[in-house]
Amino acid sequence: MAARTAADGLTLDAEAIALDRAHVFHSWSAQAHVAPFVVAGGSGSTVWDHAGHRYLDFSSQLVNTNIGHQHPRVVDAIREQASVLATVAPATANLTRGRAAEAILAHAPDALTKVFFTNAGADAVENAIRLARLHTGRDKVVSHYRSYHGNTGAAVVATGDWRRVPNEYARGHVHAFGPYLYRTEFWATTPQEECARALHHLERVVQSEGADSVAAILLETVPGTAGVLVPPDGYLAGVREIADRYGIVLVLDEVMAGFGRTGSWFAFDQHDVVPDLVTFAKGVNSGYVPAGGVLISSRIAATFDERVFPGGLTYSGHPLAMAAIVATIGAMEDEGVVENAAAIGRDVLGPGLAELASRQPLVGEVRGTGVFWAVELVTDRDTRTPAPASVVGALKAACLARGLLPFVAENRVHVVPPCVVTPDEARRGLAVLDEALTEVTATR
Repeated sequence: MAARTAADGLTLDAEAIALDRAHVFHSWSAQAHVAPFVVAGGSGSTVWDHAGHRYLDFSSQLVNTNIGHQHPRVVDAIREQASVLATVAPATANLTRGRAAEAILAHAPDALTKVFFTNAGADAVENAIRLARLHTGRDKVVSHYRSYHGNTGAAVVATGDWRRVPNEYARGHVHAFGPYLYRTEFWATTPQEECARALHHLERVVQSEGADSVAAILLETVPGTAGVLVPPDGYLAGVREIADRYGIVLVLDEVMAGFGRTGSWFAFDQHDVVPDLVTFAKGVNSGYVPAGGVLISSRIAATFDERVFPGGLTYSGHPLAMAAIVATIGAMEDEGVVENAAAIGRDVLGPGLAELASRQPLVGEVRGTGVFWAVELVTDRDTRTPAPASVVGALKAACLARGLLPFVAENRVHVVPPCVVTPDEARRGLAVLDEALTEVTATR
């Protein structure tokens, strides 16, 4: 086969865009204004289009390619599984599925003993809510306003941002404000005040709703799309105490924060808290094959020893996804991927973003851990006025022009490279972001 020329690549990119615009309906978008970005291939922390333009992936796509693009061990595992058994019903016993559950639970607290596999994070949240309601016999779910839990019936109503409002068809959902000192709802001036007042607020919401009607408190351990809001010390422990006080199930959503993203296997590892249910997806196999699930405590699992759990999915524990999980976790263990994420955050991203914030007037705050960071953009540091969409869009364009693929949300750019990113790649990404911020500031 003849080598592809640059002209061939441009033709393929044009075809990809034309087909996309003609036939693909995009999520969270006004269809007439979608401007798709072509990705033809990838390796590690880099992606490229057909024409050969390369980009350092500081988005991890949707913050899920924790092990990087096209990791050979995971690709080989999927290929090998496909040659043996490509699909099987979830009611069967399958060795690959069992090994995937075992590999996940090996990094979880001892109290979590079972895994219910789903197809993605949203249906993991749906089933966690169902488990909590059936276990407690209660209805209501309390979650944070600044959160995202997925785009299915109950998950999107548990979500706290604007996407909830046109989709509010599920019942029994209540919201509270979580801690966010930079834009405190509680007139707090220190992390300790923010923590104490947020916990007081949460407990009052529970009490006012009728604690005996609340089945679950559902929180992202570290809210991701809402702004990488790392909770202050003591907050999650305080939530655990509130849940225990009123007999409420604590569900932690680790779909985005889990499997190395925060520099630990689970984000809650850093907060000395053991939840009753944990939802996961994304990083468990870097999205190579769609997969998600719920980790279930032995106490809740026992509820269904003699009682039918009324839920299931055709592709629950799909063998290709399970093979990808086993290979991903094995590679992460053997290659020190979680440790690398922690070191990159501690030694490169944390200090580098702090230094950048000290010089760039558009940066109001940087926050994060591991390879999970947000840069909050403001037009005035004193008033903390959020930067408008035009500024964020210009920053994204400036990054892309320099070969950096960013993740932007609201008035923020999130610095979320794969957990396998190297120190040199991380420094290069920060340098590009610095240049892009300087350009946008100069043209305002």
